[in-house]
Amino acid sequence: MKRFCFVGLVALIVLPLAMPGMAKKKKDDPLATISFLIVRDENGKPVRNAAVVMHPVDEDGQQVASGLELKTNPEGKASYEGVPYGKLRIQVLAQGFQTYGDDYTVKEPSLDITIKLKRPAKQYSIYEDHPAEKKDDPDKK
Repeated sequence: MKRFCFVGLVALIVLPLAMPGMAKKKKDDPLATISFLIVRDENGKPVRNAAVVMHPVDEDGQQVASGLELKTNPEGKASYEGVPYGKLRIQVLAQGFQTYGDDYTVKEPSLDITIKLKRPAKQYSIYEDHPAEKKDDPDKK
């Protein structure tokens, strides 16, 4: 019983001293607020319930395993406070739309991002007739 109390006491003292060294970001590092507006490409109407996924990107351009997912409201808006400055990979997924993805650099206290989602394109088939291509290509006439 004495040994358990001693181990608990040591952990209580050592753990708070070790935690600041384990943190990636310092307390004084600047943080930003990011606001998203997700709309339809064809008419500019908001896309509700779209998933906005944010992943930090390291110095080598590799996506860090941790991430955060937001959902848009009926006006197509979502926001998050407390984003550390640096590169951020943004992905937007919504049913009935193409998936969007791009990297952004957070370097100001606030960042407004508007993303226009497109409908999926028709699949291309080599078995269908493509008259527009025949006009452009002299070998196919």
